[in-house]
Amino acid sequence: MNTTTPLILNIEAATDVCSVCLSRGQEVLSMHESSGQNEHSRVITLLIERCMSDAGHGLADLDAVAVSEGPGSYTSLRVGFSTAKGLCYTLGKPLITVSTLAALANAAFEEVQDDAALYCSMIDARRMEVYMAVFTAQGLAVTPPAPSIIDSDAVAGFLGFDRRVIFCGNGTEKCKDVLAHPLFEFSKVKNNSAAQLISLSNVAWTNGFFANISFCVPMYLKPPNITSSQQNTSKTA
Repeated sequence: MNTTTPLILNIEAATDVCSVCLSRGQEVLSMHESSGQNEHSRVITLLIERCMSDAGHGLADLDAVAVSEGPGSYTSLRVGFSTAKGLCYTLGKPLITVSTLAALANAAFEEVQDDAALYCSMIDARRMEVYMAVFTAQGLAVTPPAPSIIDSDAVAGFLGFDRRVIFCGNGTEKCKDVLAHPLFEFSKVKNNSAAQLISLSNVAWTNGFFANISFCVPMYLKPPNITSSQQNTSKTA
């Protein structure tokens, strides 16, 4: 078990928000993020440089790099993972992967502080579908991460827990009307943030839970949404 207080670069790039945070233990030393659509690959290294510069540290000072493993946007996850793995390869630092859904649920618990409730993280997918998982207040997974359609069947499943369920994440916005019930509540935690990784990345550091840099991959859950070109490709005589 590692008892030092680690300096960790936390990278959250699973959704539309590209967020980078430098932490010393549970303390946020610096944080920068961008919510511009489809610009993760353009801004992520700039955000890292600003975080390190603001805190007065160089990359060589890092003890580890933590990255949000998904689920989320296929392209965004690739950008975050490739950046984190590249840093770890170059610097010889350990890589920590953190479940995006677990980080959201933990942030909701820190807001609500109800040990008896369940915390359901939802990340927006297509139409009425979300990437979803349910956790206890202690961070134990009640349901595995999976793409789910939120309809009457899903509501019946949540009611089967027979306890307060706190919903969090950007996928909750399109589900509020369906999930109208006295046992269901909605957290203020909507967007993903690198700061949400800190608690879990520190637990991983303490326990030596490091990813295999060569073989670890993001948690995609679904194949990429690739649209066929509408360009006329017929040959002319």
